[in-house]
Amino acid sequence: MFELKIKTHFAAAHQLTMVGAKCENLHGHNWNIEVYVIGEKLNSAGVLVDFGDIKKAVREIMGELDHKFLNELEAFKSIQPSSERIAVYIAVQLQPHLDTLPEKIRVSRVSAWESEDACATYIP
Repeated sequence: MFELKIKTHFAAAHQLTMVGAKCENLHGHNWNIEVYVIGEKLNSAGVLVDFGDIKKAVREIMGELDHKFLNELEAFKSIQPSSERIAVYIAVQLQPHLDTLPEKIRVSRVSAWESEDACATYIP
């Protein structure tokens, strides 16, 4: 089994209710995102998948989130845009992109760091 990781980031605002006094205020983060993909076989070039293919797909997803008020996005209209749910959103949005590649790979986990010392990880 092989696992690859790419790192990226986006900046956005959100507002969480029923979490804690500070988080209930409109505030923003510079999220650092780690995306891991996993697969069993290397391709004929000796790699699991081209990092560029993963980065391109993730860049599209980051474009949907970057410099937005997350609470107003369709994906978060009925659920709070917590770091946990942001990690889920990225994983769910990325998998269809991976399914179009010739390599058989899948998202193995996504970590959304909302600060230097706090992150949430989703493992599909």
